[in-house]
Formats: sequence, structure tokens, C-alpha cells
Amino acid sequence: MYDPSHLRTFLSVAQTLSFTQAARRLGLRQSTVSQHVRRLEGVTGRPLFTRDTHSVELTEDGEAMLGFARRILDVHEQATAFFTGTRLRGRLRFGASEDVVLTRLPEILEGFRHDHPEVDLELTVELSGTLHELLDAGKLDLVLAKRRPEDPRGEPVWRDRLVWIGAERLRVDPERPVPLIVYPPPGISRALALEALQRQGREFRIACTSGSLNGLIAAARAGLGVMAHSRGLIPPGLARVPERAGLPELGRVDFVLAHGRRRTAAQEAAAALAAAILRGGDRLHRPHGD
Repeated sequence: MYDPSHLRTFLSVAQTLSFTQAARRLGLRQSTVSQHVRRLEGVTGRPLFTRDTHSVELTEDGEAMLGFARRILDVHEQATAFFTGTRLRGRLRFGASEDVVLTRLPEILEGFRHDHPEVDLELTVELSGTLHELLDAGKLDLVLAKRRPEDPRGEPVWRDRLVWIGAERLRVDPERPVPLIVYPPPGISRALALEALQRQGREFRIACTSGSLNGLIAAARAGLGVMAHSRGLIPPGLARVPERAGLPELGRVDFVLAHGRRRTAAQEAAAALAAAILRGGDRLHRPHGD
């Protein structure tokens, strides 16, 4: 009833909220992506997306289809692996940024370990900028992390908007420098926050620097200042800074999968893990436990 190729296309559109990006990810024409979605909507008898010339959003039925599509594809992949007899082996060096690790990524990694027990999975958790540097140096095989808007590397898993967040009772005084809570360089959210404030001509001061997301969250909950963070992953106890604070727009950020450029024995395992992450990408939009 449900064609796996149509379900893969649906998941790609749902994760990127873009028919163009989904077509690029899947190596298909945009017209083919639209056709797959229409056929799936024909089978379900329900609209799965609302779309106009500027935006694509999931309908309530589209949200429900996310879970079904993911489970159907998981079973399809397991059956294919079982009957083809392919068993992946070897060492796979995977890097992920801390904000992603604190989502439901562990569930995806657990499933991968169950399906591929002979793969030695090594996880490195670091700043997004550091992970890209390690990947370029050949020290990682696959990375899931943020990238700067102008960076062409990587396959988009989902796109989010960066927003200013802080303690709910925090008040930002427009007459004083903005107190910032930031990662150290080469943190991508740090760079985007500083650039936005500099473009606005707004003075700022660094109130806290930490290489740990938990450290940044603790400082923000204590009311030390504001931090730039993904809108879909705002931690409990923190809230968006009101617009009346006059802080500049931070723009969008892509969370991407990037493969190592060097040919290694881990390529097949990296491709299998990347496929599992892309199938479960909707689980990465929300913190673990939600």
C-alpha cells in the first residue's frame, strides 16, 4: 500500500520543509518529489503538507505519517539486510554536536548498534566547528552538526531558526552591553551571535564561556545573560527573549550530515548510519524524553 520510495521522499520533505532540498538530497527532479508526495496523499486520502510559494508545513495528518513512515522504512531496511545477508563490520568514527546528542539521537544509535553489532561505533561529542575540522583532518568518518549558512558541505537533515534565549525573568537593558553566554571558538552559534550584534552596532560583553552545553544552560538559568540557540531545541527552564529587547535576528542554521572525503573501510558503515539518521530525522527536532 505504501511505496518505500514515496515514504523516503515524504520524510525528506518533512525534515527539510523544502521540495527543492528534498530533491537535492534524494538525487531526484523536483517534479518527481512532488509526484511522490501527491501519490502518497492519494493513498492516504489526506493532505500531508500545506504549501504555498514561500513555505511548506506538515498538516496534522502529515505529523502522524512521520511515525508510520519511519517504522515502515525501518522494517523494510531490516528485512532487506536479513535476506541479502550483508553484515557491516569495522570501526566507525562518528561525531555529533552536544545539542544534537541531547535530542533523541541515542535512540537512533541504539537501533544502529542492534542492526549492526559488528560495527565498532566510536562517538565524539564536540563543537560543530571542531567536528568539521576533525572531519577535514581525516579523524572522523561521519559528522552530524550545525553548519554556517554559506557552507555548502553536508547533507541537510533539518533546518531551524536560531533565537535568543535566557531565563524567563531576565530583562535585557537596551542601554547596557548585551551579556552573552557563548561557546568558545570555533562555535558556530557563537560566531553568528557576534556577527549579528556587530551588524546591528549593539555593544556586548561575554558573561560566560563554556565548551559544554550544560554549562551554558546553567549560566542562562542563573540569569547571567542570553545565548543563541536552536528554536526547536530550547531547554526546559529557558525561554525566548521578547522582541522588545531589540536583539537582532540570527537567521537560520542547517543541521547536516557530512562524510569524510577520504576513502576508508568505514564508508559502508557511515552510509548505513547516515541513512538511519535521515530516516529518523524528525526525532532530532525535539529534546530527549519529549
